Amino acid sequence: MVQVTDKADLGLVGLGVMGQNLALNFASRGYKVAVYNRDRKKIDEFIQGPAGDKGIIGTYSYQELVGALRSPRKVFLMVKAGAPVDSVIADLLPFLSCGDVIMDGGNSHFQDTIRRHSMLKEKGILFLGIGISGGEEGALKGPSIMPGGDKEAWELVREPLLAIAAKAGDNEPCCAYLGPGGAGHFVKTVHNGIEYGDMQLISEAYFLMRELLDMSAPEIGEVFREWNQGELESYLIEITAEILSRVDEHTGRPLVDVILDEAEQKGTGKWTSQEAMELGVPAPTIAEAVFSRFLSALKEERTKAVQLLTGPERKYDGDKSQLLRDLRQALYLSKVCSYAQGFALLREASRQYGWDLDLAQVALIWRGGCIIRARFLEEIAAAFSRQPDLPNLLLDPYFREAVHNGQQAWRRVVATGAAFGVPVPGFGSALFYYDGYRRDRLPANLIQAQRDYFGAHTYRRIDLPGVFHTRWQG
Repeated sequence: MVQVTDKADLGLVGLGVMGQNLALNFASRGYKVAVYNRDRKKIDEFIQGPAGDKGIIGTYSYQELVGALRSPRKVFLMVKAGAPVDSVIADLLPFLSCGDVIMDGGNSHFQDTIRRHSMLKEKGILFLGIGISGGEEGALKGPSIMPGGDKEAWELVREPLLAIAAKAGDNEPCCAYLGPGGAGHFVKTVHNGIEYGDMQLISEAYFLMRELLDMSAPEIGEVFREWNQGELESYLIEITAEILSRVDEHTGRPLVDVILDEAEQKGTGKWTSQEAMELGVPAPTIAEAVFSRFLSALKEERTKAVQLLTGPERKYDGDKSQLLRDLRQALYLSKVCSYAQGFALLREASRQYGWDLDLAQVALIWRGGCIIRARFLEEIAAAFSRQPDLPNLLLDPYFREAVHNGQQAWRRVVATGAAFGVPVPGFGSALFYYDGYRRDRLPANLIQAQRDYFGAHTYRRIDLPGVFHTRWQG
């Protein structure tokens, strides 16, 4: 057993790349860290390698890890979500005392976080479910951090978390306590759902340029590089331009052209869509992004279908520069609708679960470090600062004007995609969400009449109070 004379500020379990980088990040901010991993070899490689001169303590058992920490102990878990988290917590518990803190920094489902919080509370252990976004680089240099759980636990770990977080605006940390229970992990889930939507919309803009304008990957990359200088400025637009400029060293072709068109997923986009359905919040653009990945996975079926199914010829003879201008507007406004759906989901979840989420604060901590960081998050934060109970982002004057000014271009893009057989489910779902939201009359009256006809489900009238049923037959 390693003899530790100088106790560590916090412990970290899990030395994958994210765990290692977070440990190095804490150490670079002056915090002493003790680490543990189930694989002893990985501990040795980390301590003798990247952590060699950082004062990080390697430990080889949970007992040794906890013994290396000053009280109250603070243990950060960076292990795979699901059963592994429960297993680590069970192994840690015999060595912890009342008032110690466990932090789960993985992509855990928020209901698991609520369950663990309740279980640990009975044992006197404080718990935080912490959403972390930014990937490997963010973990090392500064991620966006979304903590939820015990407020007392937050106060104990606030300083180190603020220290390692990304900084935005006037050097403001992209980290803030979000609320009790599973609030932090729910916010991270919605972040990832919005991320799915963003990536789908960007890919559709790329596809239209490729399919209709016969532009090469480097040419499309230059368009994204230009767009990244304005209202579309974001991390995802930035890396898209870089991706499209990369050449494959084996073939000399653009690398993106030799990557198989199957997009995988880890499930958080699906969780977002499932929660939207559970809470009755329309989030069609996020759901379409998930379904598009499912469709991409049907590669073998699609390869056969292309020989059997017909569509229009893709010979676009319109104004290329006009279509590019329209695409820019369509991408921006579709992103606005995708974020509007995500924030509406956050608002309803906050109401249902009693989290009291500050949506302006959520937008602010997404400005740096995370995958969806973007310039217009400043405007989203401003919108919810002006009106904290804003029902939908589309009702804010800034975004209302943006949609008013750009919607004709948006409509032309969706119509063009349909006319030439280029699938744009993200653009279309966002536009139809907008058109549905702005209508005071939808065809749901007919649906309810059908439900009453075949199932006596009743209906309400527009002219009389109460609930009604019609004997439709005979």
